[in-house]
Amino acid sequence: MRILLIEDDAVLGAAVRDQISGDSHSVDWVTRLDGARDAMAGAGYDLILLDLMLPDGRGIVFLKALRNSGDVTPVIILTALDQVSDRIEGLKAGADDYLVKPFDLDELSARIGSVARRYSGNPNPIIRHGALDIDLARRSVLREGKPVQLTGREWALLEAFLARPGQLLSKSQLEEKLYDFDVEIGSNTIEVHVSRLRKKLGTKLIETERGLGYRLARA
Repeated sequence: MRILLIEDDAVLGAAVRDQISGDSHSVDWVTRLDGARDAMAGAGYDLILLDLMLPDGRGIVFLKALRNSGDVTPVIILTALDQVSDRIEGLKAGADDYLVKPFDLDELSARIGSVARRYSGNPNPIIRHGALDIDLARRSVLREGKPVQLTGREWALLEAFLARPGQLLSKSQLEEKLYDFDVEIGSNTIEVHVSRLRKKLGTKLIETERGLGYRLARA
């Protein structure tokens, strides 16, 4: 997924960025709400991690404005505000989850996965697709009962297809899901990842629409 992290604490922000990047998500990190608005104007995000106390305003106001505009992007609040009333306000404002600082980074990863599965319409972490058994929670794949090792980028690419079964995804859309803003991407990078994924999981797994993009084949 492509994730927007809105957090002004340098140490925590770096730790969260490294954690979710290690989970094969692409992450754009901003420290102010005006930076968040600029980022969202230029890219689509699958999930937002939102601090509530920021240098240029309150995250809860940003969240309410987001929901009032009709934006349904999943939001997980990350905050030191730990009162029950704070949690209720955050959830009523439209947050999908609420995590109090300090938190365990592995728990954050699990919560991101849980919210993502709910929004994909498949809360079950196990997906069966043809000869594949895909465990989204454990980030593992079995092909005809045998484990298949995927790199982080290959896993991220597979997740992008699973989140939109049958939908055509352009090369630029896939690049957005796999890479941060400031990463230089080779002209044939997506083609290479798709080719490797086909070799590991089956040549018919991903269909190509020449000049348009790729889609997950029917099981």
